[in-house]
Amino acid sequence: MKSGTMHEAGEVLLAEIQFADTFETKKRPAVVLFEDFGNIVVAGMTSNTSMKGIPVSKKEGALKDCIIKTNYIFTISEKAVEKSLFRIGKEKRLLLYSELEKSLNGLK
Repeated sequence: MKSGTMHEAGEVLLAEIQFADTFETKKRPAVVLFEDFGNIVVAGMTSNTSMKGIPVSKKEGALKDCIIKTNYIFTISEKAVEKSLFRIGKEKRLLLYSELEKSLNGLK
């Protein structure tokens, strides 16, 4: 991606992701929640469809059925982005934000 590219909410990126429990990185899909000052806040995705989260199907553009992990939120830089894969629809984005809001409200 070109430097200065803005990413939109719901865009699914292939990015170099660092795992929380190790310094290891792997290329993984992640959905953009928002971008601010060059920091891209994303939710991780997994092809393990037995995990908790929001399902995204091949019909919606995914390479294979997968899950948006609402408990795996992190910030990446533009340098970590390899490419844009597809964009989830408005209904799925609203569901994603609703689930995130429930989690955040639980912190009160």
